[in-house]
Amino acid sequence: MLRVLDTGAFCEPVSADFSRFSAGDAYAVLAAIGRRRVESAWRRAGRKIGFTNRAIWDAYGVDRPFWADIWDSTVVSASGGAASVELWSFVQPRIEPEVVCRLRGPVPVTGDPVAVLAAVEWIAPAFEVVRCPYPGWRFGIADCIAAAGFHGALVVGTPMRIEDLNRDTLAATLASFEATLSRNGELVDSGVGANVLDNPALALGHLARVISEQPDAPDLAAGELVTTGTITNAHPVLAGERWRSDYGALGLEQLTVTFA
Repeated sequence: MLRVLDTGAFCEPVSADFSRFSAGDAYAVLAAIGRRRVESAWRRAGRKIGFTNRAIWDAYGVDRPFWADIWDSTVVSASGGAASVELWSFVQPRIEPEVVCRLRGPVPVTGDPVAVLAAVEWIAPAFEVVRCPYPGWRFGIADCIAAAGFHGALVVGTPMRIEDLNRDTLAATLASFEATLSRNGELVDSGVGANVLDNPALALGHLARVISEQPDAPDLAAGELVTTGTITNAHPVLAGERWRSDYGALGLEQLTVTFA
């Protein structure tokens, strides 16, 4: 799987050869990939949560969210709200507009978005660029986890700090705001924050619960970036395209990425 991910190759889903390949097996593969990455001097930057948007579950044949690692080498800072990403090593790349959080400390296992946001230093607009080594984007949830969660790159825009004065308002607005996604100036898609497990803050709380049930998973900690999942559908991207997201009432700055 490392060879496939690092060279942009295709492969058949793991479950095609191992029909009883489970999510638990896949997380063991993910952990082994993480150990190899660390041995190669990669540094963890945080986690991604995938398939938090229930509206796309049927299209991808999945029935639950999952998590995977993100790395300092895959995080792209969007200075001035704009960045560029090279696609040469990404097979079947797609773009996902998301809300990313930077943690100030451990995340409580709770369904209270205000309590979750107390563990968040800031939120920011983000694009996750995902890639899939399985032909035609056909896979099961365990196959996705084993392929490092399809993570390719995370473009992080201008942060908005979370303070006592704005926490309650942000907790509510995260569920209701509308995000739009445009390609080369034309609207492609839109979605609301509630698409992300009812609220991106609740997606973060869900991650805390899942990790607490996985004894070998590293605990969430201060300084980590966590990207909470796509607000719209994931859309294919090509070199030469320019994509932009707008976060409406949430008040985050627009984010633009150009693909090379």
